[in-house]
Amino acid sequence: MTKPRTGRFALGVTVVAVPLLLALLGPLFAGEPGPRTASFTSGDGHWIGTDFVGRDVWQQVLHGGRPVVLTALAATALAYLVALPVGLVGALTHRRWLEELLMRPLDVLLAVPSLLLILLAATVFSPGPVGLALLVTLVNVPDAARLVRAAATEAAARPAVEALRMQGETWWRMAVGYVGRSMLRTLAADTGIRLTGVLYLVATAAFLGVGVPPDAADWAVMVDRNRTGLFVQPWAVVVPALLIVALTMGTNLLFDAVLAGGRRSGRVRGAALPEATRTTRGRKGSEARP
Repeated sequence: MTKPRTGRFALGVTVVAVPLLLALLGPLFAGEPGPRTASFTSGDGHWIGTDFVGRDVWQQVLHGGRPVVLTALAATALAYLVALPVGLVGALTHRRWLEELLMRPLDVLLAVPSLLLILLAATVFSPGPVGLALLVTLVNVPDAARLVRAAATEAAARPAVEALRMQGETWWRMAVGYVGRSMLRTLAADTGIRLTGVLYLVATAAFLGVGVPPDAADWAVMVDRNRTGLFVQPWAVVVPALLIVALTMGTNLLFDAVLAGGRRSGRVRGAALPEATRTTRGRKGSEARP
């Protein structure tokens, strides 16, 4: 079981490393933009051609990943930053009115499709990259808070929490010290899935022109703006599209491999404990015999 898991982890790292390194380090090596030439052409120093306005595609690729990656990471982190305290308070409070006050407005937001909510907000004001990150955070908080609340409710029902309460432990120690630690694996699994969904949502919003200028150096915008020349100069569409796919697929593979390793380790530890107990008992029994 170790080799497949290790292979899956290595594959995930390899797949996600290429777009991630291009996104984070690409602008450092992009250099100054050169003069524009004819649209959708190849050669002339443009080794993967030019885009719809004659800019070098490779230079746009080097500049275009950072907005997608940073917006997705910021939106995911902010969503959990809001969802964790809301979900924990909703699960651990004994005041029904407080739980209703926290969770019912989130249910209303959850009923509206995420992309529709972002598009409706974009008709009222023109969000920049920060506004897009906040909108994506807003549509992810309800689902994340409900998941945190469900996982925390299950952990809070265990006898250990009641024992901590009877010992006079603080709410913070119970919520973070025990309940929070108990749902780490659930949150890790959800983080991988949610980050993939956020990447998709950010890319889709950028593809539709929300949060970014129409000629911005952005992988999703490149796919949208260059698709008219797909059969003339396909690399202007194929390269950024493949990088977005690699980023989402690699993230899924990576989290899946890490969680599979955690589950395997847990089974090994759980199986080893009874065996050790039996061995110890056997030794005690043999020592007691004359």
